[in-house]
Amino acid sequence: METEAKMQQERRVLVAVDESQESMHALSWCLSNLFPQNTKNTLILLYVKPPPVCSSYDATGYLFGGDVIETMEKYSRDSANSVMARAEAVYTDFNTNIKVEKKVGTGDAKEVICAAVKKLGADVLVMGSHDYGFFKRTLLGSVSDHCSKHVRCPVVVVKRPKDV
Repeated sequence: METEAKMQQERRVLVAVDESQESMHALSWCLSNLFPQNTKNTLILLYVKPPPVCSSYDATGYLFGGDVIETMEKYSRDSANSVMARAEAVYTDFNTNIKVEKKVGTGDAKEVICAAVKKLGADVLVMGSHDYGFFKRTLLGSVSDHCSKHVRCPVVVVKRPKDV
C-alpha cells in the first residue's frame, strides 16, 4: 500500500540546462534514471540568461547605441529559445507521460537556480558537470558546488563520459 501511494506521488525534477553538451547529457541521464513509468512526473527545465546590460556604456566609457542593446537582448532571447528547443528534442524521445515546465531566469546562475528550486518546489535538482580542473574551478567557481550547499533537496551532478 505504501509503495502504491509513493508511486502515485508527483515528483518534480528541476534540470538546469544551458548551451553545453554536458547539460543535455544530464537531461538525458535524468530522463533515463529518475522517471519511472508508474509515477506522476514533472520535469522543470531551467535556463538562466546572463544579467542584462546595466549600463549604456561599455568598459571604455563609450555610449552603446539602442541598436547594440537591442541586438544583445535579441541574442539572449535566441539563446534561451535554442537551448529549450535542444532540450525538447531530448525529452520527446522519452516517456510521454512527463509534464514539462520551461522556465527562463536572468542573473547569476547559481543564485537563480537555488531560488528556482525553492520557488518551484523541486524534489531533485539535476545538473551537468563541466568537469573543470582545480584552477579553472577556483577562478570561475562551481555552480553545482554552490547549489549543492544551498538547496534543500538532493542534487545530482551528472558527468558526461569522456568518450562522448
